[in-house]
Amino acid sequence: MRIAITRNQVPFINGGAESHTNTLCQALRAHGHEADVITLPFRFAPESQVERCMQAWADQDLTQLTGYTPDLVICMQFPCYLAKHPNKITWLIHQHRAVYDLWDTPYVGDWPKQPEAQALRRAIHEADAKYLPECRRLLTISRRVSERLKQFHGLDSLPLHHLPMADTNDILPGPAEDYIFFPSRFESLKRQSLLIRAMSLVRSPVVALFAGDGGQLPAAHALVAELNLSNRVRLMPRIWRREVMSAFYGHALAVCFPPHDEDYGYITVEAMMAAKPVITCTDSGGPLEFVRDGETGLVVAPEPAAIADAIDRLASNRSWARDLGQAGRADLLARDLSWDRVVRTLIGS
Repeated sequence: MRIAITRNQVPFINGGAESHTNTLCQALRAHGHEADVITLPFRFAPESQVERCMQAWADQDLTQLTGYTPDLVICMQFPCYLAKHPNKITWLIHQHRAVYDLWDTPYVGDWPKQPEAQALRRAIHEADAKYLPECRRLLTISRRVSERLKQFHGLDSLPLHHLPMADTNDILPGPAEDYIFFPSRFESLKRQSLLIRAMSLVRSPVVALFAGDGGQLPAAHALVAELNLSNRVRLMPRIWRREVMSAFYGHALAVCFPPHDEDYGYITVEAMMAAKPVITCTDSGGPLEFVRDGETGLVVAPEPAAIADAIDRLASNRSWARDLGQAGRADLLARDLSWDRVVRTLIGS
């Protein structure tokens, strides 16, 4: 089968969506399908550029691609599913959250008060209401994304969990050292500031290691300096080498991932593959589909004091921390998140 996968291309950003799409393409090829990824550039601002991106995808007739006719199109993101094809399905990473669940929250500031923002919100809601039901099947990457689709559009969809990579056998447990690991792009929704502030309250002799890049990295440096935490918090660059990232996972005491209403969260899955307990929050969304409080990790209030207490509890009882991590790995392996299962579910073969 010839399969086209559609996603946006945001210049200089290479994160979970890009990894997800590329791994899907590799998995489809491994199953004998002819697969390729189709991208168009996407800009988050100004509003006119978002509308231009919507129109660009709506203008795409994917029934003919330089003499090739895809049998199936798999759409991954807004607004890719606006493209034309009689046999398209959507495996949705998330909608344009700024005009849905993040509207009127501190994460978008005063933007909803602007007439241009209100017009864009109407346009996106109308486009999603029109084009998403056109898809032959609707799947999402998590229950949380499915819940949002149901909440805002009344649409049913199938959550399809998956591994971050086609092969995660390189993420192996190791002896715990005295650090909490938090690898993620620095942005407001990831809430690195919660762990930074928590480290000023932690009593145990552990440090916090962050790894990533992103727009909120300067603010993180400023917060570390303000709280005089340079001896307890280390902000490292993004780790590109897979074996290095695996080693940091494997030797952590725990992994902290406390985002606001995350869609899925590869960090949670990778930490559990490394048999490390995950500290997450009651409002963190996707990670809560994996982390059970006191069983495979700790689920706490999104407050520095609560995260500090969780760290101290794990640091003071290393055998318990190890048991939580091992239970998390066992639970993850029992779920069958393999890409073989993903391909069977998407393609039906």
